[in-house]
Amino acid sequence: MLNSLVTSKTRIKLLLKFFSYSNSGYLRALAKEFDESTNSIRIELNRLAEAGLLTSGEEGKTKMYRANDQHPFFHEIKGMVSKFLGLDQLLEQVVRRLGNVEKAYIVGDYAQGVDSGTIEMILIGKDIDRKYLDFLTDKTYEKVNRKVTITVMDEAKGEMTGILIYG
Repeated sequence: MLNSLVTSKTRIKLLLKFFSYSNSGYLRALAKEFDESTNSIRIELNRLAEAGLLTSGEEGKTKMYRANDQHPFFHEIKGMVSKFLGLDQLLEQVVRRLGNVEKAYIVGDYAQGVDSGTIEMILIGKDIDRKYLDFLTDKTYEKVNRKVTITVMDEAKGEMTGILIYG
């Protein structure tokens, strides 16, 4: 879906990086992470910054970029990225059918804005139907083409880090 709207693969990677979570990044680290030339990353960073979608600021001698959460389309782009990653379908299935889910978190690579191909989730709640959870995990893989690993906990153990998607 997203790749039919945005034709630059580098731009898609940057949008996923910056709009899936509150990430920041700088040119050389992004080039290394995406295994692309610094020039192609620079061009796309400049285009996104000129459009107002990214902001930049100096941190020491390094120019850091991050999503502009004040941009009028910030929430729409964030929603499109979320749908592209399949998180909206996963969340809907989890909340509707699994029982007493109190909170759901995305953790791991996706919580850091890295599309590693695996979505890691933590569900907190009691009496969650684990058999049905396994079924949903397989179905979700078929729909979003990403492996889904889910950890179920009766209660949170300390402060959770990641993206709170429900609760």
